[in-house]
Amino acid sequence: MIAAVNLEHYHQAKTWRSNFKSGHYQKVHGFDPPCFYLLPFAFFLLNSSMILLFDIGNTHTHVGLADGKRVVRWTNIPTLAWFGGSAGQHVQKIAGKEKISGAALCSVVPRATPLVKKFVRAAWKFEALELTPKTLRGVGIDYPRPGSIGPDRLANAVAARIHFGAPVVVVDFGTAVTFDVVNAKGNYAGGIIAPGLAAMTDYLHEKTALLPQIQIRDIKTSIGKSTEEAMLVGAVQGYRGLVRELIGNLKRELRAKKLPVVATGGYAKLIAAKLPEISKVAPELTLEGLRLVWERNRA
Repeated sequence: MIAAVNLEHYHQAKTWRSNFKSGHYQKVHGFDPPCFYLLPFAFFLLNSSMILLFDIGNTHTHVGLADGKRVVRWTNIPTLAWFGGSAGQHVQKIAGKEKISGAALCSVVPRATPLVKKFVRAAWKFEALELTPKTLRGVGIDYPRPGSIGPDRLANAVAARIHFGAPVVVVDFGTAVTFDVVNAKGNYAGGIIAPGLAAMTDYLHEKTALLPQIQIRDIKTSIGKSTEEAMLVGAVQGYRGLVRELIGNLKRELRAKKLPVVATGGYAKLIAAKLPEISKVAPELTLEGLRLVWERNRA
């Protein structure tokens, strides 16, 4: 039914509803009356616009599609695909036939940023908004060199501040694990950077003769019965200890009785599974931050 809606039917539906509410029943030819209550909504869906979101990381570019309220779908593409020319095909696939009215990006790969902007300009004839300290909306900055803050970290701070209040901490499990702090005043106050889980285990494999490359997963025992199990205990359980200790330090320094902690990134679900200190796992947090920044810049 929705696929057949057009402008003429929409106005017919409005007329029918008006007559119905005034007590004058008038059936519009060709439709069953209950359908007309859905027609204005269906018309809105067909004509609503979406925004594209790009979180350009060292390994992957997270691409999202959002409406005015939330990120509705997302996917990952290799960041190297921007240099090989194949990234655009993946983006077009997620965009589909949607009407795209805007785009926002954050990037920690400066060489890829102009390629993404060029693609958006060519495909949709408008400029993508790049998240920087100047375009930031939703949080303040209490940091000596704002330009040195990774823009993905600012996006995380915006989403966490708006959805969870302040103070709040974001833990992003990417190539590096980052802790980003929004203080009680709602300002980005700084954070922590540590080696990422995969980076740590890959380094052990590359720099030693006998330690294998492992597939990161949880393990029940704390006593490894093989080299792989021993590495998994150290990586996963040890990493939880690192995260727990740092969250405790941040809570004390912020003097916060309650401190929401939001986890995102590739290993967020795995590490958060046995960490009650983490309040929420939000895989799309960075993209949601970009959406919020785009909406506030438009306003």
